[in-house]
Amino acid sequence: MQYVLRALLGIIGLAIIFLGLNVGFGGIQTLGWQGAGEFISIVNRDLFEVRDNHVRFIGGVWLGVGLVFLTSAFLFSQLKMTVLVLFGIIFVGGLARLSAMDAALLMGAEIVPSLIAELVVFPLIGVWVWKQERSHD
Repeated sequence: MQYVLRALLGIIGLAIIFLGLNVGFGGIQTLGWQGAGEFISIVNRDLFEVRDNHVRFIGGVWLGVGLVFLTSAFLFSQLKMTVLVLFGIIFVGGLARLSAMDAALLMGAEIVPSLIAELVVFPLIGVWVWKQERSHD
């Protein structure tokens, strides 16, 4: 069963790497890998560039999270606690989405799958990780 978990961690890692690259190297406007389309117009170029740079940092952090998940598929025992911490951080990120205080947005097709993953699926996988016995890699 641990092989299934490791495969799942690897898939999660690859998905997060994809998202991290999209935002880390594309900034607020992304590289468009999740769908193209203009959604922003810049009225203050200097302020946009500062905020865009901060978003690129966050995308790079997300890329790093994905790399840890991917690596945990191969080095499960060594990274088990780290992965559990990351699942906790992702849960906190899901809670932060709720601060939008907009039920229509949060329950919309664009957000609800991520919200369910962050608040339900990832914690359940975290419990699965927690229950795994340490094994030799």
